[in-house]
Amino acid sequence: MEIPTSFEKIFALVREKFPDQPKLQRMFEKCFVNTYTTTLQKTADGLPFVITGDIPAMWLRDSSSQIRPYLMVAENDPEMAGVIAGLVELQTKCILHDPYANAFNKEASGAGFSTDKTEMSPLVWERKYEIDSLCYPVQLAYLLWKSSGHTDQFTPEFQQALHQILDVWHTEQRHENSPYSFEREGVRQSDTLNRDGKGTEVAYTGMTWSGFRPSDDACIYGYLVPANMFAAVVTDYMTEIGQNFYPEDEALRQKAIRLGSEIRTGIELFGKSNHPYHGEIYAYEADGTGRQLFMDDANVPSLLAAPYLGFCPPDDATYLATREFLLSRYNPYFVEGSILRGIGSPHTPDHFVWPIALSIQGLTATSAKEKQRILEMLLASDGDTDYMHEGVNASDPTDFTRDWFAWSNAMFSEFILSMCGKRVKGSPLE
Repeated sequence: MEIPTSFEKIFALVREKFPDQPKLQRMFEKCFVNTYTTTLQKTADGLPFVITGDIPAMWLRDSSSQIRPYLMVAENDPEMAGVIAGLVELQTKCILHDPYANAFNKEASGAGFSTDKTEMSPLVWERKYEIDSLCYPVQLAYLLWKSSGHTDQFTPEFQQALHQILDVWHTEQRHENSPYSFEREGVRQSDTLNRDGKGTEVAYTGMTWSGFRPSDDACIYGYLVPANMFAAVVTDYMTEIGQNFYPEDEALRQKAIRLGSEIRTGIELFGKSNHPYHGEIYAYEADGTGRQLFMDDANVPSLLAAPYLGFCPPDDATYLATREFLLSRYNPYFVEGSILRGIGSPHTPDHFVWPIALSIQGLTATSAKEKQRILEMLLASDGDTDYMHEGVNASDPTDFTRDWFAWSNAMFSEFILSMCGKRVKGSPLE
C-alpha cells in the first residue's frame, strides 16, 4: 500500500530531532507505517478493518491504539481523518452487534473461538468481555474531533452505541445479576472464567466489572481498577460529546455523569490501600469484599498509564507512590535484566519486558533522564528487526514473542513523537 505523502512531515520531525541516530530514524519510520501498510484492510462496505497483526481479526482496543498516532497526521490530512472516522463507524457497528465481544471478524465467517461457551455470533472472533474494548472507540472518536475537527463520526448509531456502553457498564456494576458468562474448555485458567463462567464473586462497589484484562487474560478479582479509571475518563468524553452533538439527549448526559461519579467513588473506596513501604497506592484489581491484587500488567489500560488515560496528572501523589511500587520488585511483574528493565505480563514468559510498558513509562515520565533511559532500552529491544514486539527477554532481545505486533509499534511511534514535542491534540498529556 502506498504511504501517504502526509507521513513525510512526521518523518522529517523525527529526523530533525535525532539527526545523528539512523537506527532510531529507521525504526520509527518502519514502526509508524506498519499499521497502514500491513494491518489496514477494508470490509465489503468499504470501511477500514484493522487486524491486530499476526491474527486476522480486529480487536476494538488494538485497532484504536494502532491507528492513534495517525491522529497527528489527520490534523492536516482530511483523507486520513476520513479513514479514522471510518474505523469508528465500523467499531460502532461492532459494539451495537455485541457490546460484550472484544474481537471481530471482517465478515460473518464464524472464524475464531466459536466453540466457547458464551452467546457467540459468526461475526465475533472472541467474546472475552473487557471494559477497555468499549472505552477505546469512544476515546478515538473524541480525539479525532479534538485533533482534526472531524465530526462525521458522531452519528445516530454512535449515540445509540454510547447508550449501550453505559447500559452494559451499569449492568456490570452488579455483575451477579448480569446475563454474561464465559467459559473455554481445555485451556489454562487465565483463558476462562471460573464459577460456571461468572468469575470470582464480587460485591457492589460503584466500579464496573470486567471479565478479562487488556491482555485478554482473566481477571482474578472482577473490578479491574485501571480499566475503571479509563471508563471514568470516557464518561467525561461522553458528556462533552452529548452536549455538543446530541443536545436533546439529556438522558445520555445524566447517565454518563452519574456512572462516572459512581466509578470514581468506587476506585477511591475500594481501589486503594496502604502499602507498608510505598504508602497509599492503587490496587490493580479488587472484589469489593476486601480482597485486592497489587501488581501491574504491561497492557493498556494499566496503573502505570493512569495519566496517559487522563485519570490523574503525572504528579498526583497517589499515582507517584503507585508508580514507585510498580517500578520496583514489589510488583511481581517488574523485570530486571542485563539489557531491559521494566514491566512484563503473566501473558508471556518470566523475565520478559513488554515494549508497550516501556513506551507508557516514557510517555508518563516527568524527567528527561528517565525518558532518555527508556528510549535507549526501546532501541535495544528490537532484536535486530527494527520493530517492536510483544514481550522481550530482558537479557536477550533476540528472544521475543510475536514477530509482528502493530500495537507495540504504534506505542513506540507515539513515544518517539512525544520526545519531539508532538502529541495527539486533545489527549491528556498534550
